[in-house]
Order: sequence, then C-alpha cells, then structure tokens
Amino acid sequence: VAIAAGRLGSEELLDLCLARLAAVDPAVNAVCTLAVDPARARCREADAAIARGESWGPLHGLPITIKDAIEVAGIRSTGGAEVLRDHVPAADAPAVAALRAAGAIVFGKTNVPQWSSDWQTYNSLFGTTNNPHDLTRTPGGSSGGAAAAVACGMSAFELGTDIGGSVRVPAAFCGVYGLKPSWGVIPTLGYLDAPDGGLTESDVNVFGPIARSAADLAMLLDVLAAADRPVPRPCTVASPVGLRVAAWFDHPSMVIDSATSAVLEAAADALEAQGALVDRAARPALDAEEAWRTGIRLIGAAISVSDETDRGPSHREWMLLDRRRARHRLAWAEFFQSFDVLLCPVTLVPAFPHLQSGYWGDRTVAVDGVARPYLDLEAWLALVGAAYLPSVSAPVGRVEVAGASLPVGVQVVAPYLHDDTAIRVAEWLGECTHGYHPPLIVEANGERA
Repeated sequence: VAIAAGRLGSEELLDLCLARLAAVDPAVNAVCTLAVDPARARCREADAAIARGESWGPLHGLPITIKDAIEVAGIRSTGGAEVLRDHVPAADAPAVAALRAAGAIVFGKTNVPQWSSDWQTYNSLFGTTNNPHDLTRTPGGSSGGAAAAVACGMSAFELGTDIGGSVRVPAAFCGVYGLKPSWGVIPTLGYLDAPDGGLTESDVNVFGPIARSAADLAMLLDVLAAADRPVPRPCTVASPVGLRVAAWFDHPSMVIDSATSAVLEAAADALEAQGALVDRAARPALDAEEAWRTGIRLIGAAISVSDETDRGPSHREWMLLDRRRARHRLAWAEFFQSFDVLLCPVTLVPAFPHLQSGYWGDRTVAVDGVARPYLDLEAWLALVGAAYLPSVSAPVGRVEVAGASLPVGVQVVAPYLHDDTAIRVAEWLGECTHGYHPPLIVEANGERA
C-alpha cells in the first residue's frame, strides 16, 4: 500500500531489508544466497512505473526471498544439497512466476535442510539457521530460513513448502503465520527434492506462504492459486460470533508439553470470549493414531525420492495406504459438517535446541521431561496434511523455557478448499491473543520488524 501510494519506494524497501539482514543475519543465518544487483534494477523499474501511474499488481515492488528448495530463474537454487551447489535454474517455478507477475521482486534464497527433510534447518553448504527468538534453538524445518527471515523483517513475505509440516513448524517456532493450503491448489513444479527434481509434483506436498499477518496470507493465496487448479472457497463466516470451533489438544499417542497445552487452551478460551462456540470433546470418527501413522507412511512415500537407500513403499503398498486415506478424508468431511474449523497443536513442543548428531530417526525430543521419538513430532502435522486439509499455523502465545521466551503456534484446520476460513479464523485469533511480535534479536538492535 505504501509503495502504491508513493510513500515508500521499492528500492528504499529493499535497502531496509538488506540493512536488517546485515544487522541480524550474521547471527541467524537465514539467507543463503543473495541476488541484489538484478533485484535493485527491478526495484528501480518498479519505482519508475509508480511514477508513471502504473501498477504491476498487488505485490508491486515488494522485495522477497524464496525458500532454497524452489527454483528461481537466474538465482542459485540448491535444495540444500551439495550436488546442486552450482544449480542456477533457467526458469521460475510456476508459483514463483505468479509472485513475480503480481509485482514481487526476488532478491535472495533462504536456507533449508538437505532435500527439505528435517524439522531443523542445516546443511553442509550453508551451515545452521538459528531461531531468532533463541539462537541456541532450531527455527524449525524445512522452511526454517524462510520463517526466520520473515520473523526478522528481512523479507516482505516468503514462499515455503510443506509435506510434513515444513511451513507450519517453522511458522510456529518463529512466531509468524504460515499457510499449508489445500493440496492441489498451488502448483508445486520446480520443487528440488532430488538432483533431477522439479519436473513432477508429489503427493501431499504443497507450496505455501509465510507472513507476519494472516491478512497477508489471504492476499498471497489469491496470487498463488492457479486458474487450472481446485478453487478455494470464500469464507462465509463474518465474525467469531457463532463460529463453530472444535478444540482438540490431547491424545495419548500425540501428547504435547504442558506449557504448550496451556497456551493453546487459552487461545480457545479467547476465541470463545469473542462469541465462538467451542466444543472441546468433539473428534472426527477415525482412529487418530492409525490415521497419523498412515499419514507419515504416505509422506515417507512422497519423500522417498530424496532417500538414497530407497526406503519407500511399493506401488501396491502406496495404493493400500491411499485407500485408508480416502476413508480418513470421508471422516474429516463428515466432521466438518458440524464445525467450521478445528484447533489443534502444530507439534509436541516449542522450538527445541539444535539436535544434529546421528541419524534423525534415532533422535528423541523431551516432552515434559519424557523422551519421545523424533518422528512423533510429525503426528499432528501428518494427521491433517496427509488428508489434504488446509491449515494455518498462527502464533497465539509464548512459553518460558530455560530462560528463553518462545512462540507457540496453533493449527487452524478447515475443510478441504476452505483455506480462506482457516486464514480468517487465524486473523481473529491474532487479534485476541499474542499474534506476531518481533524477535528479541531485532528488538536488541533497536528496530521494529
């Protein structure tokens, strides 16, 4: 809006992003590749267009970064893998092309784990990305660099990917908003999950925006949703008053830590105080543990192309899993006949300390002092994502852990193609709870994100 009104120049905004990057990124390490000169030239063109009374679209002149797992023409795009160290795509991923067509200007790429296969963000090419709220902790993965960059104000917004929580976890850990859209709405060609990746689309995987407000997610979904894809439906709920909400924060096989649970319960209470009808007992008619473990196996099949040991299921096994998923999707559809949204955890804990030793499958994470398998971090994520449902990770509070104040996010889940409803409810939650606040590293530099 400021650019369109002439109150702020595109080049001026680029310089502000670069200044923020120079001030905080040496400690955070979110941005792994810069392409400043072509971006600056494009910013000047954007400013000249505004002076002539022209508009390129809703994102006119906004400087942005893009997750390094997504191909961007003319800018090194590696997927976090040594084998693609020098890979410079000749063409944009379709989603990137859509952002550029709406006026956005790409000036850099953000860090990922190799082939986007972790809930942390580190690789041998660019090192470790740190959480801007506590540098000793992970920003989440695999869009960890993306969420950290947005949280710190290095980028106007980001485009991430999510197959097993790779938008939702970093958004929660970094205290920003992230949309995992309904599967199939946004094209995912140009995704680097293997040396020859980018030419096909994977099951479960989506591209989704990361931003500092839910309203920005809505605008970006409009830009990114492709005309030849399933069309998200507009939100028909005008306010929290009468909103039908199911709140599900506990399950024996998906136990979350008590401090996170308290924040999520308070968020449900806050929405209820705004007039929402909150049901804390309603559950979909499915075996939750069987559903999320089926989801994890489907996700494992989708990412098996990145695994050199070829641990993926056979085609027959995948088809049987897909049939189970079809039953789960029917159960979800029936459940959402009675509810507008579901509130549930993003994952079991807030941002945890860097954990990089050994094989990831052998790692554990402490939940209220009890060691839980690392794979269990995916439980709530797979339950929702593998069923193709849209979900917004929204910041709703903070917890104090070992002297650090860490954000907590909630998943706002809606029926398939009701992405706008999930976004709108996330916006209302932001208004009555914590919402986005700049990380301490930004405040320590005397700046506002």
